[in-house]
Amino acid sequence: GFRYYVVTDCEFNSSKLNDIEYTQSYYYNKLEYVRFSSGVGKYVGYTEHGIKNAERWNNGPEVIARRAEKERYCFHNVGIFTESALTKS
Repeated sequence: GFRYYVVTDCEFNSSKLNDIEYTQSYYYNKLEYVRFSSGVGKYVGYTEHGIKNAERWNNGPEVIARRAEKERYCFHNVGIFTESALTKS
């Protein structure tokens, strides 16, 4: 069968918002076909289908909503993770 999945990731070196990289990658059959990266600030396609989706999403409301996810999703969770790790060390 075919498999579709999305991976959301927050990479960070500190709890400062500027040091956090938010990515959301879309996969089909283990092949990444499009990705949003907060470092780039837009979607980038890696396959023919991904390029078409990236163009459409970059010209619509999807890219604006995704740009806000770094602060909403990552900043909140990194703060919780950092606080938890520091209290246990």
